Amino acid sequence: MQTSGARRRVVVGVDGSPSSYAALRWAAGYAELVGGVVEAIHVWDTPSDVGWTGPAIDPEYDLEQARERFAGELRGVFGEEHPVGLEEHLVEGDPSEVLIRASEGADILVVGSRGRGGFARAMLGSVSQRCAQHAACPVVVVRKEHDQDPSR
Repeated sequence: MQTSGARRRVVVGVDGSPSSYAALRWAAGYAELVGGVVEAIHVWDTPSDVGWTGPAIDPEYDLEQARERFAGELRGVFGEEHPVGLEEHLVEGDPSEVLIRASEGADILVVGSRGRGGFARAMLGSVSQRCAQHAACPVVVVRKEHDQDPSR
């Protein structure tokens, strides 16, 4: 629970999908309304750590690629001027596990309805579904076409 002097934490998952961009914009608007900070989290993994994928890939190269992708995603949403209080977290691991851990002590967790690997027919992606079921705080699932101001 937040103490009266603590800033409210708005955690948001960013994976490069249109719905995660909408989630990031929604989270920034909500944080501004409530005087909170946005913790934007981009999760990456090394393909060779997940299973057999062919030739081994240098984990440092994967990290650098993830860092560049994340910076590009934030620029794509906010341009060069990021919102005040935006914190960027690049974390290696399973996206749903990382976001569920990050939800501990947060006021709200914001995720896109479907990520980059979503099936076209699916209403929720596997990450958003797991977060909705297991997060330690309320979860907002944002669809791309419902990219609205959170004050509405």
